[in-house]
Amino acid sequence: MKELVFLKLGGSLITDKTKPYTPRLDVMEDVALQIATALRTQPNLRLVIGHGAGSFGHVPASEYHTRDGLPPRSTPLVHRERDETEGNYWMGFAEVWYQASSLNRFVMQALHNAGVHAIALHPSASVIASSGRASIWETTPIRMALAAGIVPVIHGDVVFDEVRGGTILSTEDLFAHLAHALSPERILLAGLEAAVWMDFPARTKKIEKITPDSFKEVSAGVGKSHGADVTGGMESKVSEMLELVQKSTGLSVQIFSGEEPGNIVRALTGETLGTLITAS
Repeated sequence: MKELVFLKLGGSLITDKTKPYTPRLDVMEDVALQIATALRTQPNLRLVIGHGAGSFGHVPASEYHTRDGLPPRSTPLVHRERDETEGNYWMGFAEVWYQASSLNRFVMQALHNAGVHAIALHPSASVIASSGRASIWETTPIRMALAAGIVPVIHGDVVFDEVRGGTILSTEDLFAHLAHALSPERILLAGLEAAVWMDFPARTKKIEKITPDSFKEVSAGVGKSHGADVTGGMESKVSEMLELVQKSTGLSVQIFSGEEPGNIVRALTGETLGTLITAS
């Protein structure tokens, strides 16, 4: 039986989140080579890759408040004419899409150069949200890619929202929805941090394992994100993954450093790194 794994390449890993629109091309190249190695040595591995928007998407998203959506209106979006405020919002919406897709192109180039057969499936073209959560997603192309031995690649992206007009869904948001449809065994979140820390940003107390019960004791010290992040940072990621593991039997999540040499291939081949998140 082939194992299905979701791997996220965090925006903090593949971009410099303190410098707008700055890709870390050397990191992408190394990560792509590790992914190629894992796929070559683990023939029973099926992989879905997601990546964050990093310093590409989060900068315009913060400027235009894209994740928040439009102010509530009684008339549905498809039946009204936009005013000046809406025009500015949609200009920002399109800019976030452009920047997120620009970063995706760098990622796809690195995977292609490493010999990974991958295809980008942009959420903006297939996902509809409702109040900031994915509600409709035609996942057949992802299933067919996996069946063909092709690695589907998704990413944090703008999507149209039935309530807000538009919003942004993070890779974790998308993984949460996709997990219910595809039932992965593991979700791997590779960023800069070696683990979740009890005392961020001091980073002297590593948390080996988090469960719904234990998170109550450590959540105050987990902290936010280093650099621009409109989707909440570490605390938000942990909370969302805890909610997910409680709904998905047998699912585990790891948060670890993708920057440490060899960590991506180690995690993909089954080693437990960083902080483990489980339902119990």
